[in-house]
Amino acid sequence: MAKVRTDLPADLFNPVTMGRMSEDIVDQIRVLIREGRLTPGDRLPSERDLCEKFGVSRVTVREALRILEANGLIEIRVGARGGAFVTAPSGSHIREGIIDLMTLSPTTAAEVTETRKIIELGVVPLVCERATEEDLAALQELCDKAAAARDAGTYTMEMSAEFHTRLAECTHNRAIVMLQQTFRRPLLMSLERAHDAAPEMGGLGVTEHIDLVAAIRARDCPKATDIMRRHLDRTAARLAKS
Repeated sequence: MAKVRTDLPADLFNPVTMGRMSEDIVDQIRVLIREGRLTPGDRLPSERDLCEKFGVSRVTVREALRILEANGLIEIRVGARGGAFVTAPSGSHIREGIIDLMTLSPTTAAEVTETRKIIELGVVPLVCERATEEDLAALQELCDKAAAARDAGTYTMEMSAEFHTRLAECTHNRAIVMLQQTFRRPLLMSLERAHDAAPEMGGLGVTEHIDLVAAIRARDCPKATDIMRRHLDRTAARLAKS
């Protein structure tokens, strides 16, 4: 557990101006965390002390603390040893923020597919090198379920997205996994657009997933890369016609 630091410098915080007081408090504390002047485990001054340092009311301080807590930058604890403690943002907080940014921005399905070419083609060599027997079994299980769903006419693009997300996990690179997870909603959006343009092509995608897993199992990186490239190029072509 990180050591709790309570003896923070007296001049660490500056009074804020009227207009956007709670936002100014949030900005100050965020900058102090980024600069390392506040670190995970540090306990912020009491609400009363913060009111004096910032020159604002307790209501304003509480609003700022709620925003910081919602952003994953502090943790509010109750009790005799409670207070507001600086904490490192969790992966889920960061991921959700990026997801919201990408989902709400005017990103097109074609742009998403272009990005997939950069990311997923780059992932293939790592997967071929690092995929474990457990990884391969998980990918094969997803392919078997997808094939059964295809034959039953119940295959969905969510199943395709799940395969690509699990594929990224085979790199055993946390940064890549986090990136792929944040990219899941835009990925699903682009897959659904492509499927709407050519529904009959979904079955071919399942076959390509099966062939890709076989190439990875054989540690045949050139073949796996070629399959992935054709897989993504086909999606891009469908979107271009939609």
